[in-house]
Amino acid sequence: MRHLYLAATGQNRGKTTASLGLLDGFRRRGLNAGFMKPVGQRTVIEDGVPADEDAVLMREVFDLPEPLGVMSPVHIPRGFTKSYIAGDVVEDLGARIDSAHATFERHDVLLIEGTGHAGVGAVIGLSNAVVAARLNAPAVIVSEGGVGRPIDEIVLNASHFAAHGVRVAGAIVNKVRVDEQPGIERTLERGLARHGIALLGVLPYRPLLSNPTLGMVLEGVGGQVIHPGPDHDRVIDDVAIGAMEPGHMLERVGPGTLVIVPGDREDVILTLAAAHVAGESWRMLPSTVEQIDHLVVQTPGAIDAGPEAKALGMLLTGGYQPRPEVLDAIQQAGMFAAVLPEDTYPVASAVHDLLVKTHAGDSGKIGTIKALVWEHLQIDRFLEAATEAAPL
Repeated sequence: MRHLYLAATGQNRGKTTASLGLLDGFRRRGLNAGFMKPVGQRTVIEDGVPADEDAVLMREVFDLPEPLGVMSPVHIPRGFTKSYIAGDVVEDLGARIDSAHATFERHDVLLIEGTGHAGVGAVIGLSNAVVAARLNAPAVIVSEGGVGRPIDEIVLNASHFAAHGVRVAGAIVNKVRVDEQPGIERTLERGLARHGIALLGVLPYRPLLSNPTLGMVLEGVGGQVIHPGPDHDRVIDDVAIGAMEPGHMLERVGPGTLVIVPGDREDVILTLAAAHVAGESWRMLPSTVEQIDHLVVQTPGAIDAGPEAKALGMLLTGGYQPRPEVLDAIQQAGMFAAVLPEDTYPVASAVHDLLVKTHAGDSGKIGTIKALVWEHLQIDRFLEAATEAAPL
């Protein structure tokens, strides 16, 4: 069985994107391809079984038959590392990985996904470098756009793998703005070659791959919906924090912006509602437009706005319920809005996490990932790298 260990230089570099695309490519080649995440940091409960969320994602997307306990044998929930250091964890975790790995022996190729950079997991004796060496799998390192930073990160991580006897088959650089940087791929290739590392491919930056839909955000953060808005399948282009005076707020708002604003900032809320109305007024009753304009005029600090500042929706934080008149204005504007009990910072942090994760229900995003990887990465190069894996 051929192996390939997909690592990264840090969080949110695009390792899950690469995993989805590569496994899809292997299957398009007609291969019996499996997926395994030996050590996971983001544990979820699926059908009563704890597993890393990426293993759950891959199982759902590709309808993989292996149990989650095999695909995700070791996971590190909150408090696990302290228990391990204290000596409360007595199980041989490496043996658990070996047992799960043996389940895949009838596959043509196994894609093994690491977690974080090469050293992550060292606290429990199972860093990515240690696990890759244990499974005799060559590593492919994923970094993201730029020139100096990705090369620095890849070289640093490659040295850690090499110190554990793991061959680095090459690197992928993700989120590259190729249109803005002519010749960037050749530059990266030459820069990595100086350190004996092959560039296996570059994935162009695509906004869709970094952003969730409105519905996904609502599912992720919860809250009381004031108005659902017209379309929960709209992809969020940007996120803004409404903690400034309305005029400055509008400078940071576009048609795809989700605004996170304290629920008691009625000046900002009404200004955003007015901007939404300005963009939708051609299909609204004149009385609705006049009512919201009246509220804006009556609210200190609020200003009228043009249609270019129409936001996608609002998350109202702090558990503050705006006055009934303001709630009516949001509803009549037809704008998405939800009230959340948490303060602005934790809500913004939760939304940020959603911005960089891929979810099984996001078929449009997953389809784009598959097409992007198929077009820009040569699958045969990765199969050749996996074929060359040999016992150490």
